[in-house]
Amino acid sequence: MELSQFTSSNMGEIIALFTQVFSDSEGVTEGEVVGHLVTELLADKDKVIPFVAMDSGEIIASICFSELVLSSHESAFILSPVAVKTKEQGKGIGQKLINHALNYLRSQGIDFVFTYGDPNYYSRVGFQQISPEQIEAPFELSYPHGWLAQSLNGKDLAVVKCSTQCVSALNKREYW
Repeated sequence: MELSQFTSSNMGEIIALFTQVFSDSEGVTEGEVVGHLVTELLADKDKVIPFVAMDSGEIIASICFSELVLSSHESAFILSPVAVKTKEQGKGIGQKLINHALNYLRSQGIDFVFTYGDPNYYSRVGFQQISPEQIEAPFELSYPHGWLAQSLNGKDLAVVKCSTQCVSALNKREYW
């Protein structure tokens, strides 16, 4: 398996992957919504860093990290969304890809990473729950215990108090 940053040559394959994975797990409508989100994210090349896992020349997983502006001025990205081909799930591919991307972001001097999802899954790759009162999400959260973060520079998240602003593709209440 090869882990790497996305190249524009596989944009259609990445969008199809997200659409199919979310259609399989959440229904066709959700698949279309996530496919559209990924299309918008990939168009924002200056603020989004996508990664892929490939096996035998086929994309089997993909993740997107997009810039998250913190009022405290530390550098940050948010992980959203994540897709692993349905038949490949449960093999640790997503975790390997996330760890690969986190190492890349760390090497680039990024201070913090955030995500909004299942604490049981994301805690396996170092994310911990944070309070929306401590570090405000871009929108009120429908699932507050899914607001997660980790420090990439060793700074204690508990001392950070700030608000956040996400890229325009994620700047929609329905995603939160």
